[in-house]
Amino acid sequence: MIQPIDYAAIAAPLLLALTAGLVLLLDAFLPRPRVEAASAATAHTVRPVGERVAAARVGISPGADHGSPGNGARRAEGASPFSRSGLTLSLVTLAGLLGALAIVLAQALSGTTLRTFCVPAGLTPQGGPVPCSFVIDPFALTIAGLVLVSAIVVTLLSMTELADGRIPVGEWYFLLLCSITGAVLLPASRDLITLVVALEIVSLPVFALTALRRYDGRSSEAALKLFLVSVVSTAVMLFGVSLLYGLTGTVYLDRLSLATGPRLVSAVAVVLVVAGFAFKIAAVPFHSWAGDVYQGAPVPVAALLSVISKAAGFAGLILLLVLALDAQVALWGPMVAVLAGLTMTVGNLLALRQRHAVRLLAWSSVAQSGYILAPLGVAAAGTAGVPGTAGIAGTAGAPGMQPANASIAYLVFYAAMNLGAFAVVMLVSRRSARNEIDDYRGLAFRDAPAAVALGFCLICLAGLPPGLAGLFAKIVVFREIVGGGGAVLALVMAVNTVIGLYYYVAWTARLFTPSPTAGEVPATRTRATTPIAVAAVLAVAVAVAFSVAPQAVLGLLPGSLSAAG
Repeated sequence: MIQPIDYAAIAAPLLLALTAGLVLLLDAFLPRPRVEAASAATAHTVRPVGERVAAARVGISPGADHGSPGNGARRAEGASPFSRSGLTLSLVTLAGLLGALAIVLAQALSGTTLRTFCVPAGLTPQGGPVPCSFVIDPFALTIAGLVLVSAIVVTLLSMTELADGRIPVGEWYFLLLCSITGAVLLPASRDLITLVVALEIVSLPVFALTALRRYDGRSSEAALKLFLVSVVSTAVMLFGVSLLYGLTGTVYLDRLSLATGPRLVSAVAVVLVVAGFAFKIAAVPFHSWAGDVYQGAPVPVAALLSVISKAAGFAGLILLLVLALDAQVALWGPMVAVLAGLTMTVGNLLALRQRHAVRLLAWSSVAQSGYILAPLGVAAAGTAGVPGTAGIAGTAGAPGMQPANASIAYLVFYAAMNLGAFAVVMLVSRRSARNEIDDYRGLAFRDAPAAVALGFCLICLAGLPPGLAGLFAKIVVFREIVGGGGAVLALVMAVNTVIGLYYYVAWTARLFTPSPTAGEVPATRTRATTPIAVAAVLAVAVAVAFSVAPQAVLGLLPGSLSAAG
């Protein structure tokens, strides 16, 4: 039976997919002129963005260690940062992201819930709601908006990463847009098949993005580790999904009910699904890949993993737990609470030992995943809710900020803070090959704006004034944990917040401590670093706005849910 498609509902991901195809088409036909390096000190030929460069031409030996992007960036510093074709592809990508964001904003302002790919009315039980595979509601719009704004920042970071000519531009932007398309599709998915396919669309392009820096042993190693971990997590999750389908006979999330299924099999299905998503969000004990992958990947990819991929993973986890498996909250609630406590504790303890900036942010990101998970661990049956899903599930929520809303709010606050930190780290990495924490000592005397931006983001992540965005995020989570009766989990989070203060404040202190190195000169801006500066300004401006007016985030998340008609 042929069903009509509501193109207004799928407009945002459809535009992103068309933009990805346009980027690939333009990359095939746009000219790629050669640009010679302006400085003889580079001792090799540098080509503009988009040029496919062999190892012998760029002077990169296959066995060289280029874990830090600083080496390649300094070699290309004398060259023009963008060719006309590379700049065209960058602008087309940004235009597609801005267009998709405009569509999401228009859908949010309309206030209507859009549904498509629905079961024909004649095949649904009399009087029952019509199940749909794709639903645009406040939850989907909130996550999609977060993903698209973050993608704009990642694209700005990518413009500098691609300036040295070591990475093919067309392939990079095509893969990036594919991953963003999946991240926008995922929160609107309302059946198991669409959910799993969208999650894999997010994950698969990231493997290639991680390895696109050619002849870089560390990037290749990171891509292989990420691939192996993702394959295992997908296999585990698919096994759990198959059990869910076998127990219930349906793939629609609002129709899943395990109350009549065998208790042991139901428990195994829930555990496997949660474990599969725990891999995706780097929750303990499925976290070991994070440090090496973040450090080995290009910095824009690390930023993508820490925010966009994490947002998609949490969106899928919330949909499954809160919408599909709400009747099993007594089973998965304690398990998620234990995962949250372990994740924040192990992440913070590992971050304490780090000396590399990206690795520290990687383990910090793991700890932040624990904070985001925590409200879900104290969700109570009948009170957990996702904005806008009540009409789909056919239930109304209780008044007050709900556990899933607290997790989403923390995720939004965290995205702005973390992206700002990654932007400044990428800027410093182009001047320091090691990119260790000690390299940031005295940054305020060399580049005061970068030091202030990074310091503010770190203070936000620590939850200290004037970084009130992080403080509000933690207050929202604490309130839900305590209100849900999770006194032990609240105590664990309080202890971990203090642990996190140490390495965030220690890094911030280094920024404003005079460096013992004599003769340092202030950093100079180049055209290659301009997109990084724009990305940092954008991320920090959002973090400042959230610190001044946190209700801008909390207002997106309705305090109560009402059944849709």
